[in-house]
Amino acid sequence: MALKKLAFFLLSAVVFSTAIAATPPGSGGNSTEFIRTCCGATRYPRLCFNSMAGYASAVQGDPVQLAQLATNLTLARIGGLAGRVVQLRRGASGRVAAALADCTETLGDAADEARRTAAEMTGLEVAKGPEVAWRVSNAQTWMSAALTNEDTCNDGFDGVSSGPVKAEVCRRVRRVQQFTSNALALVNNLVNGR
Repeated sequence: MALKKLAFFLLSAVVFSTAIAATPPGSGGNSTEFIRTCCGATRYPRLCFNSMAGYASAVQGDPVQLAQLATNLTLARIGGLAGRVVQLRRGASGRVAAALADCTETLGDAADEARRTAAEMTGLEVAKGPEVAWRVSNAQTWMSAALTNEDTCNDGFDGVSSGPVKAEVCRRVRRVQQFTSNALALVNNLVNGR
């Protein structure tokens, strides 16, 4: 069941990645500066800017579009990591295999929560009044939960002896957490901007 769920999440990540890639990148002048300014409020501003500046023309100075882009990039990263964890599981045994199995499940949950965040923000730019607050609150909750599930994946390796699999997974999870943290910060920024 976990592998079927993961396969669904990986397929979803490919779809989101394709949607991101289909957006024509551009320099966007003022939009690029808008992204730089917004990314300055994140925990990883350089990563934030470098990962999204190429989509400035699609963002067009809209904080909702920027948060959606960050969420979709996060979802794609979670999907990529989950795929790698599945590959590593094939040759693993013992505690490493158990940690990888748990990680597969928690990354599936993180992907689901990032997907829910993206869905909640769809159409948010035209929402009014209390609906905006409700939907942003939901998006904040789900993106925070995704970050927690990523932490749980790393925590599963606490009882595992040091080795290349543990090092790789923990390093990759930390990188995905940076994307997730940035996306959460940009979702949080919607509270101030709307």
